[in-house]
Amino acid sequence: MPSSRPVGAVDTMWLNMDRPTNLMVIDAVLWFDGAIDWDRLTRLVQRRVLDRYPVFRQRPVRSLLGGSSWVDDPDFDVSRHLLRETLPAPGDHATLQRFVEARMQQPLDRDHPMWRFHLVDGLGRGGCAVMTRFHHSLADGMALAEVLISLTDEEPDGDLVEEADRPPRDGNGDGAGADGWRRVPGALLAAPVRGAAGVLAKAPRLARPGPALEGLTLLRQTGTVADKLLLRSNPSTPFSAPPGIGKRAVWSTAVPVPVLRRVARLAGGTVNDVLVGAVSGSITSYLDHVGAEPADLTTMVPVNLRPLGEPLPPELGNRFALVLLPLPTGSGSPLTRLAESKRRMDAIKRSPEAAITFGLINAIGRTHPTLERRLVEFFAGKAIGVTTNVIGPGRDRFVAGRLLEGILAWVPGSGRQTLGACIVSYGGQVRVGFKADATVVPDPEHLVAAFDQEVDDLVRMTGT
Repeated sequence: MPSSRPVGAVDTMWLNMDRPTNLMVIDAVLWFDGAIDWDRLTRLVQRRVLDRYPVFRQRPVRSLLGGSSWVDDPDFDVSRHLLRETLPAPGDHATLQRFVEARMQQPLDRDHPMWRFHLVDGLGRGGCAVMTRFHHSLADGMALAEVLISLTDEEPDGDLVEEADRPPRDGNGDGAGADGWRRVPGALLAAPVRGAAGVLAKAPRLARPGPALEGLTLLRQTGTVADKLLLRSNPSTPFSAPPGIGKRAVWSTAVPVPVLRRVARLAGGTVNDVLVGAVSGSITSYLDHVGAEPADLTTMVPVNLRPLGEPLPPELGNRFALVLLPLPTGSGSPLTRLAESKRRMDAIKRSPEAAITFGLINAIGRTHPTLERRLVEFFAGKAIGVTTNVIGPGRDRFVAGRLLEGILAWVPGSGRQTLGACIVSYGGQVRVGFKADATVVPDPEHLVAAFDQEVDDLVRMTGT
């Protein structure tokens, strides 16, 4: 019998947030030192993704009563989701960038499970890349990142050893848990803000209707947060123009993590403070570049609500909140921006904002689609986009026998948002991927150059 289960309230909200100008798709690229064997990669995805997480075989189906359910795709064909392509010559950085941008604006087919893997040959000197695309309704960034890292091994032949030792499937045919896979230490964690201590401990209860009202009560009792969520708005800047369909995907050069740690230690902050400060500096520089008045702009920051160390549930789903972080993009020196980023991040960590927004997201996901759309656009309009930090394994990993050389990711925006930043660390290095609307921010290369310069300035100013 085909399996079916309701789409949760939070997942429903992300499912309904798709717009032609802002798709709810999380894009990522992993690149390797050589060509990956196609059959070996296919078997690896089958064991560690499809057999373990049923949602990757399911599609959303809307009922007559208005709700949606995850239902097994009767026409599921893995070849529809695993695609093999070749970059045109010369297969360089710019060619890969154009490949990513062209697919980034393509919606995922809702008649089938909403994910894709593109194995891209012809990269550089015999290398290849894998571009992954997951709809946000499947899971949050932490869960999807962990799914990706579950494809990696510490040794080149790790997947072959597992395949040789794998017991036969059980009678029900789903094979869930039969691959002997264990969670990878240091798996990607999309948690740039650790949360609001005791208040966040209560956040999972807010997923139920009764406690959701408790979250709204907490909102009324917290004047500062209420003012921030309901009354404040971003000033009008070049980032405020309506987005189009086309998107740009650019990324920074790699920065060694030890260098960032030394800067953070000398400046009295964290590595995340340094990186958020550098992103703020890149936006400040862009405003100056286009002749706009300097102004502090707000971004949305995801807060992980999954208990660290717990295995992912087979159904995955979204378990995170969003908080509004005013970036210090108005003025100041790099050190001033770093210090102010730390102060503002620390203030959010001590506040109940994450718990409140988690309750709001649950409540919005339970409303009528028309009201839901208006509420989403209202809150999305308070930020220029999303800024997130993904912490990956500190040591090299292998996928289907090939060394994973680097990872990049780009976060989706909602409503009229036009600029997102995804900070990714892997193998002792950090890169930032900027996703910008092609009409509103036609030259995001300036953001990349300004980010690199901001990091260089912080290194110089702290004598590291």
